[in-house]
Amino acid sequence: MTSADGAPEPDPRQVVRDYLAANDLEVEEVADGFFSFSLPGEKKLQTAVRLDIGTHALGVHAFVCRNPDENHEGVYRWLLQRNLRMYGVAFALDRLGDIYLDARLPLGMVTPDELDRLLGSVLTYADESFNAILELGFASSIRKEWEWRTLRGEPTHNLEAFRGWLESGAESGPESGAESGAESGQPGSGPDGSGQPGS
Repeated sequence: MTSADGAPEPDPRQVVRDYLAANDLEVEEVADGFFSFSLPGEKKLQTAVRLDIGTHALGVHAFVCRNPDENHEGVYRWLLQRNLRMYGVAFALDRLGDIYLDARLPLGMVTPDELDRLLGSVLTYADESFNAILELGFASSIRKEWEWRTLRGEPTHNLEAFRGWLESGAESGPESGAESGAESGQPGSGPDGSGQPGS
């Protein structure tokens, strides 16, 4: 393909390869034009990302959280409200109910700057939203773990983000504090699909 001035269009696959290499990301190209890697965060320690280069567009798929245990309506309402305020990506569900950030970018717009903006959005929204999703969709599990740890004198550092509503005796914190919960501390255990706290 050529651009309007007759110059060859850059190969979007090579643009992606060069961008990922320049940012020192450990990447697996599982097939030609299909890239898997992780972005490091703070509240959500790792966000798994897949980039798929199709015939007309680049697909961006980032795993945020597994299917919530409870309160699906509340989780979905919160995600849809967040979608209205987000740049470039949106929350979506797969067939298992797992939560992703998803985007499509026309191949002609695949540039280092646009990749930087999109992946920056993925990292920001995954990190900011993780604790709020846990509060909304995993409150019972979080409370059980808190009670188990406090009764036995075990460390609760991975639950510090939820200390306020746990100690207050509220059923959960999201209805009054999901936004604030998404901005502080470490996440709880397991809903990222790894089975490990804080990732």
